[in-house]
Order: sequence, then C-alpha cells, then structure tokens
Amino acid sequence: MSDQTNSAWGGRFAEATHQFVAEFTASVGFDRRMYRQDIQGSIAHATMLAAVGVLSESEKQQIVDGLQEILVEIEGGRFNWRVELEDVHMNIESALTEKIGLIGKKLHTGRSRNDQVATDIRLYLRDQTDVIVAELKRLQLGLIELAASNTDTVMPGFTHLQTAQPVTFGHHLLAWNEMLQRDSERLQDCRKRVNIMPLGAAALAGTTYPIDRAMTAELLGFDMPSENSLDSVSDRDFAIEFASVASLIMMHLSRMSEELVLWTSAQFDFVSLPDRFCTGSSIMPQKKNPDVPELVRGKSGRIFGHLVGLLTLMKSQPLAYNKDNQEDKEPLFDTIDHLWGSLHAFAEMVPHISPKKEKMREAALQGFSTATDLADYLVKKGMPFRDAHEVVGKSVAYGIEVGKDLGQMSLTELQSFSDLIVEDVFDVLTLEGSVGARDHLGGTAPAQVAAAAERARKRLE
Repeated sequence: MSDQTNSAWGGRFAEATHQFVAEFTASVGFDRRMYRQDIQGSIAHATMLAAVGVLSESEKQQIVDGLQEILVEIEGGRFNWRVELEDVHMNIESALTEKIGLIGKKLHTGRSRNDQVATDIRLYLRDQTDVIVAELKRLQLGLIELAASNTDTVMPGFTHLQTAQPVTFGHHLLAWNEMLQRDSERLQDCRKRVNIMPLGAAALAGTTYPIDRAMTAELLGFDMPSENSLDSVSDRDFAIEFASVASLIMMHLSRMSEELVLWTSAQFDFVSLPDRFCTGSSIMPQKKNPDVPELVRGKSGRIFGHLVGLLTLMKSQPLAYNKDNQEDKEPLFDTIDHLWGSLHAFAEMVPHISPKKEKMREAALQGFSTATDLADYLVKKGMPFRDAHEVVGKSVAYGIEVGKDLGQMSLTELQSFSDLIVEDVFDVLTLEGSVGARDHLGGTAPAQVAAAAERARKRLE
C-alpha cells in the first residue's frame, strides 16, 4: 500500500488517492467546527468501552487525557489540521495516536465514522439550538418591553397595506412577538428529535462488541439511543426540520424587516432606528439606509435555499449512508450562522427603535380608519349590520368628496346619513375611543395590550 493512501481505509487499495480527489472529498475545512463535539463523543465512547471491558481502565484514561490535550491545542490555535486526513474525526484520531501510540487506534473499536459524524452533528446542532433559543428569547424580551412602553401609542393598522383601523404600536409589536413565540416553541420541539443518539449503529448494522448504548447516551446527555442502525446513520430529518424552523423564523424576521424599511421611509416616517444600525450613501449625503433590516430580509432567501438544498440532497438516497451526506454540513452550518446573526442584530436593534408618535397619530387620522367603529355604533343603535355598512360607505364617499375624515364632519353632516346618529357618536370617532373600545382578550385597548405584554413576559420566565 502506498504511504499516501489514507491509513483509515487504504488497506484494500493499490494506489494512492489522486491529489485532487483527496482535496475534493475532504470535509475538514468545514466540519472541524465540530471538534468539541467529536472529542466529547469520543470520551464518552471510550468511557463506555472501558465499562464493558473492551478497553482497560488504563487505556481509557490515556485516551481521555490525550483527547483533552488535543482540545486544549485546538482551542489554543496550535493544532495542525491536515486535508489528507479528510475530516475532523480522522484528524483528531491521528493526533491522538501520535500522542499516545497504538492505544489511540483502539478508540474506534465498535464505531464507524458513519455513526460518529451523525452523533457529532446532533451534538453540535443541539448546542447551537440552545444558543439560538436564548438569542430569540432576548429579542422577544426587547419587543415586549418596547410594547409595554407603547400600549397607548396610536398608529394605523393596515390590511392590503391600506389604512384599516387604529391600533397601537404596542399591539403591533406584540403581534411580532407571537410569531417569535411560535418559532421558539418549534425550535424546542425540534430539539427533541435532534437529541437522539445514533452512536453504536457503527457503519450501518451495529457492532458485535458488547456496547452499552444507554450508558453512552446518558454520558452525552441524549434522551435515548436511536432504534434502528440503518436509519441511525442515514437520517438527516433533524437537520431538515431545523432548516425548516429556521426558514419560518427568517420569514418572520423578513416581514418585520419589511415593515421597518417602510416605517423608516420619508413616506411613512413612523420610527427612527439608531444610527449605528444604519448606513449612508456614497453620493447622496441625506440618506440614512436601514441596512440591518434590509440585509436580514435578504438573508431569508439564503436560508430558504438551504432548506430546499437539504431536501434535494436526501430525496433520492437509498439506505444507508452515502457520501452525498457530506453535503449536509455546509448548508446546516450556514443556516445556523446566519439565523443567529439575524436574531442577534434584531435583539440589539429592537429595544432602541424610537416611535414617532405624532407621525403615527397623524397617519391614523387619515384614510377613514374609524369607519368600522361608526358601523358598529349604528348596529348598537339597532340598525342591521349590512345596512350600517352601506350607510358608512356613503358617508366615506361624501368625506372623500369634501376632503373630511369622519371625525371632522359636523353632527349635522353625519345625521344626513342616519337619524340614529347623535352627539355621542364622536366618542367612537376619536382614535382613542376606537382603540379603547376593543377591550377584550387580544384587543387593542391599552389595558389589554399591557396585560398581553405581561403574559408574554411570563411565558418567557
């Protein structure tokens, strides 16, 4: 066998791997980020092998000590990653053997790189899911606090991006939070299916050694070992599910971004973002561009693409493991990185959004936003709703003609449309009256918004 043939599998090969093929098939350039999980898994595996008598206690301890030394070297930037060793697993195992001799070669007893990499990915994704859930919670808390301080800040609510009814800024922000709360719950549910241990499935059919998979699972903090060895090494559903949840989160952040981009425009001018989250123009000195929301909106497409890529990667694979699966890591890692980055940017920015209350109020006064309140008023006076709808429609047509909003019309003008209208109509035609009248669970009344913010805060405790 050539010295250039990989010693991990080169026994049956008569010639060395082509240099281009070695580089083309290597994954160490991106999978080495899982070094901590790889060492964690190897220590647990060695501990279990010693417990069942496959390794002696002395051998186990030498392996554990060697792996911990390697961890220190990697984190200190002193580890030499080698492309010819293909991946994070063989780089660490080779370094271990160089460090402690032949005993290092015993570490791989009873396992394969197939179940090893599946375990590493799950450990890594589990850790990163916890980090992302924490960042999501930080963003939620920022939203809730901003909402709680704007329970009575009136703004227009929209459907079809047309003025619909008055709401409050706090109520709108809590709608964003509801999206994120569902996202958090989905992430935590997804984590349950990530936290299943494939180690022990070996290449595809298990092992003849008397391993204790339950012990290894407990050492690594998994909920349980996987049931089927074939599925264990070939399953990437958990990665696809995570990418799906990530896509939903990014879709929500993109919707928020779109509103922030609109709201910071001169045409809306509803909010101001801190300068540190914006950039200027190289040619137009007046510009203040909302780059963070725009970039997050753009990154949503990147994450959606990774979801489709992972689905496509898996759709035609026969059982069990195939080299195709090496392509799961880069889209998954990129999804993790940019999802966390987007959440981090929003968590930093959102608490410092400054609402322009007078601008919001001025906008809410336009577009006949209290028309529905007038219809409800007439219904409460005894008019059937469809008739009330027609009456208010005519009053709006009149308002457009004369350039008056409903609240600007005189009582005489309003009574020309219905004799049921009396002086108390102006209580419902004010913005505060409109918002305050929806005083029920989920409604816009300031007291309801404050109570909703408090409930949202308690959900995160």
